[in-house]
Amino acid sequence: MNDLLVAFEEYLSIVKVLGKTTISSYISDLSGLETLISPKKLTELNTDEVLGFLAAFSNKRTLNRKLSAINTFFRFCYEYHFEHTKITVPMAKLPQNLPKYLDYEEIERSLTLIDRSTLAGLRDYALILFLYASGCRISEALNVQKNDINGEWLKIRFAKGEKERIVPLAKVAIEALNEYLKYQDIRSRYLWLNYKGEKLSRISAFKVVKKYLGASPHVLRHSFASALIIGGADLRVVQELLGHSSLITTQIYTHIQKQNLAHTIESYHPLRSF
Repeated sequence: MNDLLVAFEEYLSIVKVLGKTTISSYISDLSGLETLISPKKLTELNTDEVLGFLAAFSNKRTLNRKLSAINTFFRFCYEYHFEHTKITVPMAKLPQNLPKYLDYEEIERSLTLIDRSTLAGLRDYALILFLYASGCRISEALNVQKNDINGEWLKIRFAKGEKERIVPLAKVAIEALNEYLKYQDIRSRYLWLNYKGEKLSRISAFKVVKKYLGASPHVLRHSFASALIIGGADLRVVQELLGHSSLITTQIYTHIQKQNLAHTIESYHPLRSF
């Protein structure tokens, strides 16, 4: 990797505070582009050449990821005077996929199916409640350590972009967690363990949630946010609880507000029967 990409990698990590996976993807995309155009340098590219490279990718999500890497790189070069021309290629427009979510009644019914007479059952019950009560990403939840919980507060230290945030936990989730820990006698700093006493993997956690809810762990995150929005929570508060760096990301949940308003009118307005 050349010196400019090394400097860019440090910029992504220290200035932009991006996660390791995102940084790795950016560097991989740019290294691939650099190999393709060799011996020409990345800073010698023009917009037409960038578009020619991107034309090979038909999937809009893949295209936008590579575009994000390229645009961020050229912005970095321009700001730090490695290049005097600022190149920006517009993102491909993606269809907006509204988040799938479950209401509390669906989650509650699924929880009754769990056999809590076993340690695995206690763990699965506590894990599902924990995800729904905290709005954690599954990667964040699996990295939670026992000392990250202080009373009714949870410190998420391994958040996306390596940022920290603190969220409150519902009493029922804490009670379920304490019941699980009372019978889980394996010494580990992590909360969620498999039968070997090792940290629970993403695949295993996915299987647990899928088994009882028929959905992925991320749907519980959407369900957490949706429940707050329907209940009237401020969008910026939801943004903070979810750990979104931009309010634009959180705004995908505003469709739920509109659906709820429509349902209210259909249920209670005197003209509903006409």
